[in-house]
Amino acid sequence: MSETAKAQREMTFLLAGPERAVLTAVARRVPGWLNSNHFTALGVLGAVACGTGYSLATDDPDWLWFASLMLVVNWFGDSLDGTLARVRKAERPRYGYYIDHVVDAFATAAIGIGLGLSPYVRLDLALLLVLAYLTLSINVYLESAVFGKFKIAYGRIGPTEARILLILANAVLWLSSTLLPGMAPQVRFAANAVVGGAALIMFGMLVLRFGRNLHRLAREEPRRRWRDRHRRTEQAPPAEHDDSA
Repeated sequence: MSETAKAQREMTFLLAGPERAVLTAVARRVPGWLNSNHFTALGVLGAVACGTGYSLATDDPDWLWFASLMLVVNWFGDSLDGTLARVRKAERPRYGYYIDHVVDAFATAAIGIGLGLSPYVRLDLALLLVLAYLTLSINVYLESAVFGKFKIAYGRIGPTEARILLILANAVLWLSSTLLPGMAPQVRFAANAVVGGAALIMFGMLVLRFGRNLHRLAREEPRRRWRDRHRRTEQAPPAEHDDSA
């Protein structure tokens, strides 16, 4: 088994404890004919449907409620697949690690592109947000390989909290679109400012964590000076040759 797949999971985000308790209770009640792959597929379906809902909000802001509902479906499928495997003692660490992260990347892109196709956020800013999120994710995967710990959250914000923030933002956008339709330009400006600011904050968090990780690795693996390496080479005894035929 690879060290990356065996990395210890560190759940430090705000809702980690309650979420784990709820998911474990649900997993124990899942019918036997359903398995983790079914919930992985459900999570993907929720992400694609969420992106579709965002894009359809161009014609009717009520689709924002559909997008929010699909975010819940995405969370349910994405979070329950691994929990179900652990509850049933049926983990496949390498298989699960690989498929989970590929699927997460696809789901993030689907939601982000849909957001960029909505009337509220520019596509380039939405893609910048997707890039920031995926870059943070890649850093988490590298940390799991280098340090043996899978720390999915940055600070107290994890994927679940990010979905909740999106749902709250959808409610604000819907209210502003239905109650204050004359302020559409101001609403779009605010939405783009929030998305652009979030992307910059995420890149800033990446820089800070990268610097901290690099400092730690430099302490654990100090660089040897060239002169020290050269001196050791010169002082090394010559290899003995066996001249016997």
